[in-house]
Amino acid sequence: MRSMKLNVPAIALVILGLLILFGKFGSVVGFLFAAAIFALGYYGMKTGKTFLGGLLMIVGGCMLLAKLSWLIGPLFGIILIVAGIVWIAGRSGHGSSRRSGFGG
Repeated sequence: MRSMKLNVPAIALVILGLLILFGKFGSVVGFLFAAAIFALGYYGMKTGKTFLGGLLMIVGGCMLLAKLSWLIGPLFGIILIVAGIVWIAGRSGHGSSRRSGFGG
């Protein structure tokens, strides 16, 4: 007669799959999938498969940009504000004889 052996990794995979299926880890899995695609592309580039590796890196990078857009957008706005303030402060302190910047 066979004894029933508890297979903990298999049970953990089933539970994790159910949680993903019901949407409890959807955003985390999407981020990990994008990072895995990018990492596979990097590995492909390192092993000499430049076309496939480059393609996977581009796709993974675009996926990561989409997943991190909630962070990239506000950071870009903050950078633009700081750059504008630095530009205004720099132009007012140098006088009118120096021509620099876009408007000159």
